[in-house]
Amino acid sequence: MKRAITIIISVLAVLIICGISCTRLIDNSEVGIKFKKFSLTEQGKLETQPVNGLVIYNPLTTAIFTYPVYVQRVDYAPFTVTTKDAATFSMDPALAYMLNRDKAADIFTKYRKPLRDIEAGYMRTCIYDAYRITANNYSSDELMASRAKFESEVRAMLDNSLGTEGFIVQEFTSQITPPESLRQMIDAKNAAIQSALRAENQVKEAEANAKIEIAKAEGEARALKIKADGEAYYNRTVAASITSLLVQQDAIEKWDGKLPQYSGGGALPFINLGK
Repeated sequence: MKRAITIIISVLAVLIICGISCTRLIDNSEVGIKFKKFSLTEQGKLETQPVNGLVIYNPLTTAIFTYPVYVQRVDYAPFTVTTKDAATFSMDPALAYMLNRDKAADIFTKYRKPLRDIEAGYMRTCIYDAYRITANNYSSDELMASRAKFESEVRAMLDNSLGTEGFIVQEFTSQITPPESLRQMIDAKNAAIQSALRAENQVKEAEANAKIEIAKAEGEARALKIKADGEAYYNRTVAASITSLLVQQDAIEKWDGKLPQYSGGGALPFINLGK
């Protein structure tokens, strides 16, 4: 009986120890925060301790919360902000961030919520405030003309506000949509610019074609002048080469050997054509 009682007590002790003690393995992709459920500092702050690897704890008095420390991506639903001239723009932000491992315990102590709840609450508020405050420094035309500068200023505000809390911004992009009335004005302006460019190109094309025709005409005129000058030179050269001797020689070559007759009878006396 004594032996049986001892065995039973031992088994019960083992069961009790197993019931009040647990182990948890925390790998390198996350950071663990171990805290006592019923213990606060004098300032009312929860006592926490960062842990990793294999952790043994008593689940009755202690709990472990974990945060992932790899890149998280959030695609927020669009929201609207107003510029300083009262134009309403729609912002559709997307955020990629990482948790600062060294500040994980502070984040848990302050918010005591999973990352998804923090993304939907605090982080979204930071993004909205960054858009709202920055947009108030721009008119609608300035915002459309300087969207890259606008987004850079929003990103700088987020780096400061989120980074201070322990959220490291990796990427931040947004689709900026202007109000419909402004979009129509932009489309009309772009259409007018395109039309003006087409007209300008047509004028340039016509001018180019005219220059081509002028160049062709000038070329043809120069060619005709060169040809005429050549012919005139040829004629002058030929004319200069024709002498009285050549005229006489030509007459002799054309003479049929007959002397002209006159009415008194007989042939005319021979005329010496060589003199």
